[in-house]
Amino acid sequence: MKIKNVLKAGALCLLIAGSIGLSGCGNNDDANKGDDFKSQLAQEGKLIVGLDDTFAPMGFRDENGELVGFDIELAKEVGKELGVEVEFKPIAWASKELELKSKNIDCIWNGMSVTPEREKSMALSNKYLDNTIILMTEKGKDVKIAKEADLKKYKIATQDDSSALETMKRLDSYKDIEKNISTYPDYDKALLDLKAGRVDVIAIDQVLGEYKNTNLNGSLEVLEYKLGNDAYAIGFRKDDEKLRDAVNDALKKVIDNKKAEEISMKWFNKNIVIFESLNK
Repeated sequence: MKIKNVLKAGALCLLIAGSIGLSGCGNNDDANKGDDFKSQLAQEGKLIVGLDDTFAPMGFRDENGELVGFDIELAKEVGKELGVEVEFKPIAWASKELELKSKNIDCIWNGMSVTPEREKSMALSNKYLDNTIILMTEKGKDVKIAKEADLKKYKIATQDDSSALETMKRLDSYKDIEKNISTYPDYDKALLDLKAGRVDVIAIDQVLGEYKNTNLNGSLEVLEYKLGNDAYAIGFRKDDEKLRDAVNDALKKVIDNKKAEEISMKWFNKNIVIFESLNK
């Protein structure tokens, strides 16, 4: 009788312990459900953002050498929603996808346009900012581009691996204008050659072109022909969909609580924030 009672008591203890254990596991699953994305971070608890630190007003150095800009502030707000620290890592823009694949960064977040090529090679967030790819020249220059066929008459500058370059590559006339296109590691160098008269036109994102023009006291003008509508997204490794989705959710919260609008008004004097799926 005593042995049976001992066995029964032991079995009861195991049953209770098992129930507690199962209950505990369930609670942990619920608690960690929202943190699944953290397993895809290169460094636990830290979102490492790759950027071109010359791309004003998205992310660039101020007069004190501090990183500032629309994307810098937006990423910090998203980091707060995610409960992670955000670290910004300057990279060579032409090497951005290599940096991403090597896990030196967790995402590319710096005015990166949505293109068919990037949709294939990366997991992209929703579109979060409206943009247009435009052509600019110096005021007073005899440059007139009203249609695609006019492009072949001029020397065109743009940034290496930029959306402007990719857009031009998709033009029917690209073979005719390819020899006239010069690429630069950043737009500041392209603008220097525009000022020096070595090129006639610069193909650039509207948000960047307008910002640069303000700092150049309005010495540039936008040409009639535009390369096309554009939108910005954040790029992640192809398999890091949990991280992409978590950032999307946090970004939506920052838009809904009007923080994104405040940041947009600060940098653009208007609200150009959007939240659209890639298919729209």
